[in-house]
Amino acid sequence: MKSLVVLFALLFTLIAVPAIAIQPDEMLKDPKLEARARSVDQELRCLVCQNENIDDSDADLAHDLRLLVRKRIMAGDNNDQVKQYIVARYGNYVLLKPPFSPETYLLWFGPVVLLLAAATVAVFYIRRQSTVAIPSDPLSPEEEGRIAALAGDQTKERT
Repeated sequence: MKSLVVLFALLFTLIAVPAIAIQPDEMLKDPKLEARARSVDQELRCLVCQNENIDDSDADLAHDLRLLVRKRIMAGDNNDQVKQYIVARYGNYVLLKPPFSPETYLLWFGPVVLLLAAATVAVFYIRRQSTVAIPSDPLSPEEEGRIAALAGDQTKERT
């Protein structure tokens, strides 16, 4: 039984490892240039998969982008020039870490604004619920007597 649990744990660990989609025919012959290309690949978003870098994506567009990165590196561009070339063609969205600029403010501040809006709505909702739950008028002596009588009747029934 214990070995079966270990086997399943190992299988799930292997499944969780991201697949590298780069094909052998895409790789550059020079290991240093290939390492540079892979580092650039890690910073570029697959426009089809959206949350994967192009190094991990099997999409055709990611394949084309990997080839384009390697072509630019072979042409003598440094890593920044390669990224600038790709951004010029596809926009800042292709970067996994977009720059902090006016056109990306919504991307940077959007989650914080949504969180603050949700917190504000929650605070107003909780305040409204707490004021609704508290009765505005205290019970009259007649109402208190009736409640005491009903409570007394229930305790007599239990004994």
